[in-house]
Amino acid sequence: MRDAVRHFVSEFIGTFALVFVGSAAIMAAAQSNSPYALLQVAIAPGLVLSIFVTALMRISGHFNPAVTIGFVVTRRIEITMAGVYIVAQVIGAIVAAYALKATFPYTLFEATRGGGQAIALQVTGGQAFLLEFIATFFLVLVVFGTAVDSKAPQIGGLAIGLVVTADILAIGPLTGGSMNPARSLGPAVASGVFEAQLIYWAAPIAGGIA
Repeated sequence: MRDAVRHFVSEFIGTFALVFVGSAAIMAAAQSNSPYALLQVAIAPGLVLSIFVTALMRISGHFNPAVTIGFVVTRRIEITMAGVYIVAQVIGAIVAAYALKATFPYTLFEATRGGGQAIALQVTGGQAFLLEFIATFFLVLVVFGTAVDSKAPQIGGLAIGLVVTADILAIGPLTGGSMNPARSLGPAVASGVFEAQLIYWAAPIAGGIA
């Protein structure tokens, strides 16, 4: 039981940090109208993920249902513990989104859907699914190749943060670069806009399993 609580708290904190910083960066970029907005939006979640994965990886460090399900499929985590992880991730994401709603200007929060993701008008559902699938495949592959493999270089969460940044730079303007169902769900709940949630859950989970 004590182990479950420690893992729950770790996953809650890490996912809260990811959603809070990632969504805040989107809202800040929208407010500033900076020509470097995409870079800002990509670097922020990559940085916070690398920091919190490194800080908490001794306990857990998933912060993403797609990563957790990848661990279930490869039998590196029990299903019951995976349930603890995913519940913590979802709650952490939703609490972070409401924290942003309470602290950012209302009009900015509404205009950006709480810093959530959206699929570009010119992108079809099938294209969005494939983009998120591939991006999450890259992410989970890097997780297993660096944080899981005992023979991998011990670089903490740096590589994981970098692949998230790279993925968002590549597909962010098209799908928002979610790669994380909890990351997308939190702002959707707080903003009340649930557009494309099926894609934001199905594609990352499929990519993580692959």
